[in-house]
Amino acid sequence: MAALLLVPLACNSDQPQYVHKFKDRASVPGMFTDSVTMLISDSGVIRYRVISEVWKIYDKSVDPYWYYPKKVYFEKFNDSLKTESMVSSDTARYYTRRKLWELRKNVKIINLKGDKFETSLLYWDQYSRRIYSDSFIRIEQGDQTMMGYGFESNEQLTIYKIKRPMGDFPVDPETSE
Repeated sequence: MAALLLVPLACNSDQPQYVHKFKDRASVPGMFTDSVTMLISDSGVIRYRVISEVWKIYDKSVDPYWYYPKKVYFEKFNDSLKTESMVSSDTARYYTRRKLWELRKNVKIINLKGDKFETSLLYWDQYSRRIYSDSFIRIEQGDQTMMGYGFESNEQLTIYKIKRPMGDFPVDPETSE
């Protein structure tokens, strides 16, 4: 069972903020938090840290979601609380019922092996345990760079494929026929 710990870092103003009259509750966030650092644990061990300037929860939407309209940063920790992997993007949504993350604009990931992924759109489906995109993707793996359109991977980003690869592909003349 996962536990969630919220730690607000600071408030921008000591003045109370008022919600103006609205007609559709689904279009208004049920919660608005700024300057948030969230620690997520599993069985009492901290596994993730999420940092964002703004976090809005649209709990009455037809498809309820959390919205991070400004930069969001994720870290995954190992048992010794050392960072294993990192994810950042300019905006993100988490659809709570579907357990689907949608990361947009300047999505950057470093996986467990140190491979670097860059794209403008990425989905992480927690039900199917896969990560995917139909957008352009750039992957740096050591001294090798791969690019293309469309991408699918396991959750750890260790087994992946680019659907439409592009670029130069070196061929060893001694091993090719």
